[in-house]
Amino acid sequence: MDTDTKGEPGTKGEPAAETETGAPTDTGTDTDTAEAPVESTPADDESAAGAEGTGDAEGTGDAEGTGEAAGTGDGGGAGESGGAEGNGTGDDPAAGTVRRRGRRGRLVRRTALAFVLLLLVPILAAETALRVNYLGDPADGTYTRGKDAIWLGHAWVDGRKTDADVKALADRLGKTGIRDLYVHAGPLEHDGTLPASAYAGARRFIAAVHREAPELRVQAWLGDVLASESPNGMRLERAETRAAVVRSTREILAAGFQGAHFDLEPLHSDDGDYLGLLDDLRAVTRAQNAQLSVAAHQIDPVPGFHSFWGTTIGHPKWWSQKFFGQVARRVDQIAVMSYDTMQPLQSTYGGYVAQQTSLALEVTPASTDLLMGLPFYHENRFGHWNHAETVAAAVRGVRLGLSRTDADRENFGVAAYVDFAATEQDWTSYEQGWVR
Repeated sequence: MDTDTKGEPGTKGEPAAETETGAPTDTGTDTDTAEAPVESTPADDESAAGAEGTGDAEGTGDAEGTGEAAGTGDGGGAGESGGAEGNGTGDDPAAGTVRRRGRRGRLVRRTALAFVLLLLVPILAAETALRVNYLGDPADGTYTRGKDAIWLGHAWVDGRKTDADVKALADRLGKTGIRDLYVHAGPLEHDGTLPASAYAGARRFIAAVHREAPELRVQAWLGDVLASESPNGMRLERAETRAAVVRSTREILAAGFQGAHFDLEPLHSDDGDYLGLLDDLRAVTRAQNAQLSVAAHQIDPVPGFHSFWGTTIGHPKWWSQKFFGQVARRVDQIAVMSYDTMQPLQSTYGGYVAQQTSLALEVTPASTDLLMGLPFYHENRFGHWNHAETVAAAVRGVRLGLSRTDADRENFGVAAYVDFAATEQDWTSYEQGWVR
């Protein structure tokens, strides 16, 4: 999910056709008007042979010609007098030009076809593999562990939501496995600071949540756009910016939040400045007995895919599995944004989520909560098709990946994005497929 859309709105040529040239005409004198027959010259004989042997634009100067029909030549043109292009006449440059264009046209079409096949064959193979990955039955017991989460919009801390809304939310969540609330309290400024006015109603909201559902934890969801693909945004390479983010985290915790959840995008794989920031943040949250959690990019579906995509598209999108593990070891919770996957079918999307779940489980420490994202929102655009990326398909994919990799893992859950876009069908699919 892009940081400028998370939270409430406002927060952030075909070649020319090959024409038939016709056969060359005989150059001999008309026998009806001549006083005596005129014996044809060798050149005339060859022209006549060309008239018999050529009837289309391909001529007789190549393997597609019909020079053998005239008895001249043996697989290429009409004998030795066919000219440089082998057109069978030796004196028709226009026909040679048409043939050259025809050959170039065929070369262009064949090259284009080969290029399309080079693209389509790997894609079709990958999609087939994802559909296969969606087959089978999840293992028994692969249901909620009571460690799920949900992203909440900014309305909860800016005064738009009332205590009655909090009670309704608590009633809704009481039937689920959701424990953590990531409530939008930002965005951070590009310099890492966070004005207190951005979360003015936080204390009231937190108090209401603890009154209605004391088992829930309220974390501040803080995000910003990074200047990793454009000149505008937060620059993590600046020490003063990272220091400001740490100060903002202290202020958030002082306001009553029980944790800080960071979503900084687009965050490229192997960003050492980000890892350093997490080390500094972990020291702060541990001292306050608070949670440190992050929203994470998807993992390379094949090794090194982020580098290929970054080179060809300019937006790496994925993280290497190694980098994902480095991040997971520095936080208490890591939530994979397993949506916006470009998958066209529920089966391929579910297979993709199963793959992502397995990849993440392989490198996430057992002590870290691993959460897989569920798409509680509905859009149709490049990268996200609403008919394919459904909660039901995501839940089944999560269960399949969990079953195949670490079925008994305790510190595991799902995270729903996002409350203000969710439908009743989303909630039903989550509850019936994952909560039971």
